[in-house]
Amino acid sequence: MSQLLKSLREYADSDYLPMHMPGHKRRMGEIGNPYFIDITEIEGFDDLHHAEGILKDAQDRAADLYHSDETHYLVNGSTSGVLAAVSGCTSFGGKILMARNCHRSAYHAVLLKNLHVEYLYPQSMGSMGINGRILPEDVENALQNTPDIQAVMITSPTYDGVVSDIRKIAACVHRYQIPLIVDEAHGAHFPFSGHFPEDSVSCGADVVIHSLHKTLPALTQTGLIHLNGILADREKIRKYLAVYQTSSPSYVLMAGLDSCVEWARMHPEAFERYVKNLRRLREGLHIMECLELLEVPGIDESKILISLRKTEWNGKRFAEMLRKEFHIEPEMACSTYVCMLTTVADTEESLSGLKDALLILDRRLYMEESGKDREIREQLSDGVIKTENVCTFQEVEEAEKEWVSIDASHGKISGDFVTVYPPGIPVLAPGERISMEMIDRLRQYERDHLTLHGIRDGKIKTLRKKGK
Repeated sequence: MSQLLKSLREYADSDYLPMHMPGHKRRMGEIGNPYFIDITEIEGFDDLHHAEGILKDAQDRAADLYHSDETHYLVNGSTSGVLAAVSGCTSFGGKILMARNCHRSAYHAVLLKNLHVEYLYPQSMGSMGINGRILPEDVENALQNTPDIQAVMITSPTYDGVVSDIRKIAACVHRYQIPLIVDEAHGAHFPFSGHFPEDSVSCGADVVIHSLHKTLPALTQTGLIHLNGILADREKIRKYLAVYQTSSPSYVLMAGLDSCVEWARMHPEAFERYVKNLRRLREGLHIMECLELLEVPGIDESKILISLRKTEWNGKRFAEMLRKEFHIEPEMACSTYVCMLTTVADTEESLSGLKDALLILDRRLYMEESGKDREIREQLSDGVIKTENVCTFQEVEEAEKEWVSIDASHGKISGDFVTVYPPGIPVLAPGERISMEMIDRLRQYERDHLTLHGIRDGKIKTLRKKGK
C-alpha cells in the first residue's frame, strides 16, 4: 500500500471532526469502489465536451434544480469555471471590473487574457478583520467612470460567508449591457433552505460558478457553471470550458455530481434538520466571553467565524488547540479569526461537539486573561488592503524581476502574487505598488506563521529597475 493511501486511510479511521470541505464530511455518498465505475468515453456514455446523451441529461437535471438556463459540469474544480467565464466574457487585452477579494483563479484568467483590470474593493468591516460586501453603488460608480468594461466579476459569498446584494448589482451591470459573473463557489447550498441567502442565479447573474464539493455531498474537484440570459457569450464560454478542463473527464466525479444533484432534490428534510442544528449551535455560542462569534448582516450562517480579537491568541494557535486537544480540524486560520465550515452532512452530535470545544477554550481564555484589558485589537486585520495598480499582469510577466527583503520592498512594484492559503485570495497582486501597510501585513502573517505563497526566505519578488 502506498504511503499516501495508508495515511489517508489512517486519518479516515481516526476520530477527527472535519469542520472543513469537502461537504460530504466523509460521511455521505454512494459511489462505492471508484475503480468499479471508472471508464472512458465508451459507447452509450456520451462525451462531456459534446454532450448529447446521458451526460447532457445529467447536466439538464442540474440546471432544473438550480433554475438555470444552461448548466455544465466542472471536473477541474470551480477554478476551471472561473477561467472559462472570464475568458468567454472578455476579449484579449480587454477590460474587466473585478472584486479585489476574488480567488486567485480569476487573477490567472486576467493574466491569460492579458486583461486590464479595475478593482472593486469590499466594504470595510472595521475591527471585525474580515472583508465585507461589494456595494452596488461602488459598481455603479466604477462603470460610470471607467469606459470599455466588458464584464464584472465578484465573489459572493466570500470565503467567510459574506454575501453581496447580487440582485441590485445585476440590475446595475445590466444597464450597461454587460454580463455579471458571480463566483458563488461557497453558496451551492443556498437554494435548499430559506434560512440561507438568495442564490445568484435567482438574483439575475449571467454566469454563476458553484463548487458542489465545498458545501454539498459531492467529491472534491467537482462543481457547476450556470449560464443565463443573453449578455454572456455562451458559445465562447463552452469553448473555454473545453480548453480549461481535461479531455478525459472522470466518470467517477461526474457520477458524484449527478448523485449529489439527485440527493439534494430528494432530501429537503435533511436541510431542515441541518438548519435546526445550525441555529442551536450558533445560539449556544452567544455566551462566550473571550471568543466571539462574528455576526454580519446577511451572512451565510453555515460559516462559523470565531474571532480572537479580544484575546492575545492568533488564529493559528487557536486552530492548533482545536486540532490537538479536541481533534477538530478547522477550514481556515487567519491572524484574527478561525473559520469552521459546516454543511448538511454535519450531525447534531458533531455540531454539539464543536460547540462544547469552543466553550471550553473560551472558559480557559477567560481564566488566563482574567483581569486583563480585553480591548479589541483594531490594529490587526485580514481584510483586503487598497493598493496602487501600476501595470498589467502581462507587463509584469515580461519584466525583469529580483528578490528583495520584505523590509526593503517599500515603494517597489510587486513581481508576483503573494497569497495566504487558504483561502487563496492574493494579498498582493502583480503590478501593485508595495506600501508600508502591506509590509506590516506581511510581517503580521509571518509572525502568525500563516502559509504564504510568494514569500521565499523573507524575500518578495519585485520588478527590477531599468539600468540595474
